[in-house]
Amino acid sequence: MRQRIHTTWSIRILSSITLLLIISANANAELLIRITEGADSALPIAVVPFAENGQIPPGDKLSNVVQSDLTMSGEFRALPPSKMLSLPSKREEVFFRDWRMLGQRYVLVGELTRSADKINARYELFDVNREERILGERAAASVNNLRSLAHHISDKVYEAITGVPGAFSTKLAYVTLDSFNGKPRYRLQVSDVDGKRSRIRLESEEPILSPAWSPDGKRLAYVSFETGKPVIFVHELSSGNRTKVADFPGLNSAPAWSDDGRSLLMTLSKDGNAEIYRMDLQSRQLTKLTNHWAIDTEPSWDHNGRGVFFTSDRSGGPQIYHMEKPGAEPRRITFGSRYNARPRPDSEGKYVYYVHQREGSFHIARTNLKTGEETILTRTQSDESPSVSPNGRMLIYATKQGTDSVLTVISADGGAAYSLPASEGDVREPAWGPLIR
Repeated sequence: MRQRIHTTWSIRILSSITLLLIISANANAELLIRITEGADSALPIAVVPFAENGQIPPGDKLSNVVQSDLTMSGEFRALPPSKMLSLPSKREEVFFRDWRMLGQRYVLVGELTRSADKINARYELFDVNREERILGERAAASVNNLRSLAHHISDKVYEAITGVPGAFSTKLAYVTLDSFNGKPRYRLQVSDVDGKRSRIRLESEEPILSPAWSPDGKRLAYVSFETGKPVIFVHELSSGNRTKVADFPGLNSAPAWSDDGRSLLMTLSKDGNAEIYRMDLQSRQLTKLTNHWAIDTEPSWDHNGRGVFFTSDRSGGPQIYHMEKPGAEPRRITFGSRYNARPRPDSEGKYVYYVHQREGSFHIARTNLKTGEETILTRTQSDESPSVSPNGRMLIYATKQGTDSVLTVISADGGAAYSLPASEGDVREPAWGPLIR
């Protein structure tokens, strides 16, 4: 019985790796944006094109980036500028009656001014129904960093309306796959949350899996097969320096950072069976957290950083378990199907998200940790690798759209979605970066 379960689970692991070995041609580094579904409850907002003083760099307009950010959250529905009756840039030019007639709840106006090598932004957000200003600030960025300024404004607008910090200034890590000279080419890339300004951090002919962000956003841990076997590396993004941290016999996989950035959870099979370990990165000391004949893998810290979610087949098939503290008896969380894997909890301890199989298809689902209620969030059929935004309001995962492998972002309740496909080729293994304030 034990051998059968181990063999079955090993086949599942190998199958997921095999998916990465499907070679497509000529993947473009930058992701595209494709809105696929909006939410019925989205709040109407007008992001008025900002007035411009001086020579503003060509390219995406700041207001367009803000509008796209807010729309992609699934919580806002932006009014196209072509339908606006006027283009105000300050309070005195805002006629609330016009915006109410257009059905708008909020209106954002502003002005950009160039001063030497800086762009200064002045912006104001108004509640149309109350005819009140709810946000008014100034911000600046270098001429070459206009997108960061736009994401900053998006974060401020989002927080002013929802009370929750925005996540538009965060980063994404992901893996793309194409072929070069007849050989596979894997690239670990980092981009803005909307897929723009992507940079290649590692390129290899061998698979790269499971990127994971350090809490300060300065390092990535990941699994690389470049030595012919799975090995865990830690990669400093500013310098490019890489450190091999787990190269034990057998499986070295699924790294996950602690809240203080001093240790990693990981799956190791160095003693013959896949178990969950914690490694102190300074001393390299290992602490074994699970000890069971079944395969335990895909660990993730819970919201308070004390307990651990993980996948185990100890009940006969992969299910999600939670260990409240090291050494505690794990509690099974999922029961809705025979396959539930790769747990990713939210930041408040309310939900855990995971890959759920039903009727031959793989979806992203969540379970309410208080009530045990399970909700299927996605309508696509080959979904994997969920990662929760640091504010808990969005979720990114990898899926298929026709023959394309794409990343899709949904609101945490599944009510809205947008996809980030590479122009060609495969893109997968997304990891949402931390919120740096």
